[in-house]
Amino acid sequence: MAWTCDTRLRLCISKWQYTVTQPGAVSSAVGGSVSIKCTTSQNVYSSNCLAWYQQKDGGVPKRLIKYASSRESGIPARFTGSGSNSDFTLTISGVQAEDAAVYYCQSLHWLNSQYVFTQ
Repeated sequence: MAWTCDTRLRLCISKWQYTVTQPGAVSSAVGGSVSIKCTTSQNVYSSNCLAWYQQKDGGVPKRLIKYASSRESGIPARFTGSGSNSDFTLTISGVQAEDAAVYYCQSLHWLNSQYVFTQ
């Protein structure tokens, strides 16, 4: 049975052939809205193989979004993922104080007949 994009992203095997660009910092007042951009140097696999993670206080990263726009179970609706190919956005609407964290995107690519992850 073929692995799914989700399975591959969970493996988190890190290689460095691709570049991912994210902003250094964004800010919002409580109750406001904030968007975090993620741009990859090449299109991601299947146009939507990108996940968003939240990491608080150096803890274990928590996956919020998979397949670019699908929220993980239990993730509040204020977290929304969008985008495709090489341009993606995580939007937090109605920001809460507990949303203060580091946010990462992770993408999957197909290169030279192998899957390549960014991390």
